[in-house]
Amino acid sequence: MPGTHTRLADFVPYRMAITSNAVSGLISDEYRNEFGLKLPEWRIMAVLGDAGALTQRDLVRATLMDKVAVNRACKVLEERALVQRSPNVADGRSHHLELTEAGRAMHGQIWPQALAIYEKIFAALTPRETDKLRGLLDKLLKSVRTLEGDVK
Repeated sequence: MPGTHTRLADFVPYRMAITSNAVSGLISDEYRNEFGLKLPEWRIMAVLGDAGALTQRDLVRATLMDKVAVNRACKVLEERALVQRSPNVADGRSHHLELTEAGRAMHGQIWPQALAIYEKIFAALTPRETDKLRGLLDKLLKSVRTLEGDVK
């Protein structure tokens, strides 16, 4: 029931997921409407725009998206000539993916818009709170990575 206190409302991972989805959704509305990109496609473009050429396996690690979602997004981006593949000399079974000139141009248009929306959302926090949040998120991700190492 909306408005009632539940265990789920106190479950921090759930609240993090809901908040993340709300923030991502608000930002993605902008580039979906103007550029026809879905969230997974933009995430791939954002990572490639930041890191340069990567394999799909690297993209799965960087985005923490499912392999199928990464593969699907990469195919869409290739079909739109926003991403191109090149052979991976270090591993003949995989390819490097990188933004094309058109992909870099689109990334250059989207990034300022995404940043502007981010700044509006995060205006609710002080710079110190934002820094603290970054640090806390880093600690949690490190903890998860450590636990993943224990499990595997």
